[in-house]
Amino acid sequence: MLLGHPGGPFFARRDQGHWTVLKGEIEPGEDPLAVARREFSEETGQPAPTGSPVELGNIQQKSGKVVHAWAVEGDVDPDACTSNTFDMEWPPRSGHVQSFPEIDRVAWFPVSEAGRWIKPAQAPFLGRLEDAIEPPDSGRG
Repeated sequence: MLLGHPGGPFFARRDQGHWTVLKGEIEPGEDPLAVARREFSEETGQPAPTGSPVELGNIQQKSGKVVHAWAVEGDVDPDACTSNTFDMEWPPRSGHVQSFPEIDRVAWFPVSEAGRWIKPAQAPFLGRLEDAIEPPDSGRG
């Protein structure tokens, strides 16, 4: 599973439990899958994979933000990824504005290990992904 680590000073020293699916804001009238593809491109600097998307549903984070996710088979080189940036005053109340990447790095994680790294609110996506890729006659249950 490809996950992104949030950029900026608040997450610089945070690792396990802070990685995230690549995501962004959906404006009224926008197609959520189209937004997911756009955000993937913005946060990796690479086009979104063109395979058939598998819907993983949505979750609600503590902040109230609703995150929709899809899985698409693809080949992404994490070392080649570069994210778009955001500006913020840093350090606080310093008057200095700095630019930070939205996602400072991406990495592939086996689904079995991703639970240690992904934000806890997004963990349900892992089980949904496993269910989506597991052969129907595997006898899991």
